[in-house]
Amino acid sequence: MTHISSLRSALSTYKDKRLMAIFCLGMASGFPWVLIGSAMTAWLKEEGLSRSAIGLFGVIFVAYSINFLWSPLLDRIQLLKLGQRRGWILVTQLCIIGLCVAMGFVSLPGQLYWVAVIGMGIAIASATQDIAIDAFRVDTIMRHEKAALSGASAMATAGWWTGYGGLGALPFFLVDLSGFTWQTLYFAMAGIMLLLTTTVFWISEPQTHRQAFQAQASADYADKLTLNSQQWSHRVVAWLAVSLIEPFREFFQRNGVKLALSILLFIFLFKIGEAFLGRMSIVFYKEIGFSNTQIGTYSKLLNWWVTIIFAVIGGMVNMRYGIYRGLMVGGIAMAASNIMFAFMAMVGPNTALFAATVFVDGFTAAWSSVALVAFISLLCNQAFSASQYALMASLGVFGRTLLASSSGYIVDSLDGNWALFFVLTALMVIPSLVFLRIIKEPIMRMEERM
Repeated sequence: MTHISSLRSALSTYKDKRLMAIFCLGMASGFPWVLIGSAMTAWLKEEGLSRSAIGLFGVIFVAYSINFLWSPLLDRIQLLKLGQRRGWILVTQLCIIGLCVAMGFVSLPGQLYWVAVIGMGIAIASATQDIAIDAFRVDTIMRHEKAALSGASAMATAGWWTGYGGLGALPFFLVDLSGFTWQTLYFAMAGIMLLLTTTVFWISEPQTHRQAFQAQASADYADKLTLNSQQWSHRVVAWLAVSLIEPFREFFQRNGVKLALSILLFIFLFKIGEAFLGRMSIVFYKEIGFSNTQIGTYSKLLNWWVTIIFAVIGGMVNMRYGIYRGLMVGGIAMAASNIMFAFMAMVGPNTALFAATVFVDGFTAAWSSVALVAFISLLCNQAFSASQYALMASLGVFGRTLLASSSGYIVDSLDGNWALFFVLTALMVIPSLVFLRIIKEPIMRMEERM
């Protein structure tokens, strides 16, 4: 009866209306990765670019790795009357739409430079949108709401994969139809992004004590630096100190320097193997002989549903057994799923194996992502949620973006030995699991205080 009661309690968490808002914002967060990720990769591949050149295009994702540099602005500046979080979300979404339309007027291979420039613009706008959406989620769910915290992480993950996998499948189906090209599809994808902006108008701005906390921090800095609050230059110094220094000082002071650095290193290591695999997955599918429609069906649609189901299950497991166990299980599963890709490389274009591999990959990506999102959310102070979440998330994204841009060179250096490449990505997971075991006790203590 205890297990049944726990299951019912976990399921009831998903009735929370705040989680639906988080799911919809997750879709808006995931869809831009289609614009500059899978769709662009397929377009470049069909235009005849090499694996190394396609891999280098991953450098534009560096925006997601360094967005913490401008994240303090989202904690301190309000753009529209919609509110601190909603205003930033809407402005960045409109920027993505405009740049997506611009991409539709670019042709390949003659205007490759402009594809890179516009792609970088989309990445910057999308990375900024992610800061605002993550901060909205952290501000909406209180730290003591253990079940809601895991549920929100699950819905954020499910929403992201709905945007990336579910909506991301549409371009692959449409491009195989007569009359559609990757270039013209960017107009359609701009329309999809426009529909996603409607979420901003029915959600509520979260209420926090951010302004009071920041005002107190400003006063403290003014005292420490012996600043005159009546002089505008001194007020600017205090404002900059609270915006650029306080979010990171507070994080390191609250956790201690040693633990804070350990946490950041674990987050950096956790998703590197998955990142290297993900960057080359579309190229791999095309090279072994799968069509755009098959890629859309299995890599996008099937992966989408698997991710949603296991994101919800992963959230329930975190509610019941804790974030540490969720992270450990997710990490082990990630390594195992990468081995599945190695088998597929040896067997060839077998649709049954493709489906099984995508199923396992979707399960592991969902499970590990839910645990990681919940873990990072737990570490944030709501007064600086944009800055602190962006700092930690950007480290995780760093492996998925800048480092993973070398994945094409690795495959080429292995003479196209995809099986060996996927084995290497599986081994990349091991260091993070060792490090996770080292910081087990502090994580368990954090969970007990929830």
